[in-house]
Amino acid sequence: MRPLPDFSSKAFLAPMAGVSDPALRLLCKELGAGLVVTEFTNIHAIIAKEKQTQDITTFIEFSEKERPLSVQLFGSDLKALEGAVKIVSHHFDIIDYNMGCPAPHVTEQMACSALLQHPDLTRKIFRTMVSATDKPVTVKIRAGVSTPDRFREIAKIAEEEGLSMITFHPRTVKQGYSGKADWSLIKELKEIVSIPVVGNGDIETPEDVRRMLEETGCDYVMLGRAAMKNPFIFKQIHQYLKTGKYDLVSDAERMNAFFRYLEYTRLYPTIRFANIKMQAMNFTRGMKGGKEIREKLGKVKTVEELREVLTPLC
Repeated sequence: MRPLPDFSSKAFLAPMAGVSDPALRLLCKELGAGLVVTEFTNIHAIIAKEKQTQDITTFIEFSEKERPLSVQLFGSDLKALEGAVKIVSHHFDIIDYNMGCPAPHVTEQMACSALLQHPDLTRKIFRTMVSATDKPVTVKIRAGVSTPDRFREIAKIAEEEGLSMITFHPRTVKQGYSGKADWSLIKELKEIVSIPVVGNGDIETPEDVRRMLEETGCDYVMLGRAAMKNPFIFKQIHQYLKTGKYDLVSDAERMNAFFRYLEYTRLYPTIRFANIKMQAMNFTRGMKGGKEIREKLGKVKTVEELREVLTPLC
């Protein structure tokens, strides 16, 4: 097991396809996220694009201000995996492997959570990654495919092959994001491995974070959907774990943070307007008059129109 970087907080931002773009990651980092992770990237795409350009930021955008920064990969072709790990290893602090995504169009490629059913191949994947880099290698997993049974074996393989950390979402692939995440499985996983465990699933508030840490014994927590709606949650978690209370966020503060995000998007040409508009929708959730604001946002077609809708709220 290779040592992990020092994290400023126990709360991490989850990688979310189409959501955790570099502008949002940078904002969450500023607001207290201990670790941010890139959106998952296909290993074959890394190989193909690296041949076209030597500049990795043309296909995986990131900022030095995000560090420590983890890049998440998916794909099970061992030769391509080795090549992709060697390419990204020069630029990122942690190499993460996705075995958690339940989306059918991904699992049909023998990738992500489909690998929970293939421990022998999973062992080869972990071994290949560890051998191809001197950076810590981590993995994100689910509990199983249709029943919560596969995580135990996969976690032990991860530990045996030298991985440095496991992020665990205790739902099955079949559940997707429905039902409840079974935190007792996080506690069980923590008891059977000696490497750090990151708990993930159904965290909405700073109180949830403390409860997960206390109930499961996990080392860190990872937030996805809660951070989409309220990136200030990282600051609130830090306050709550330290003092037992935290500051509420005003609607004006929320909008000011969105405009900071909007400024950051200018640094990253691959962020599409559709993503910016979706982030604007997310930032208004929980705000007074949020439904009416989102109705107006649904009609905007440019950043300028979006600014006109949201500027009066600052």
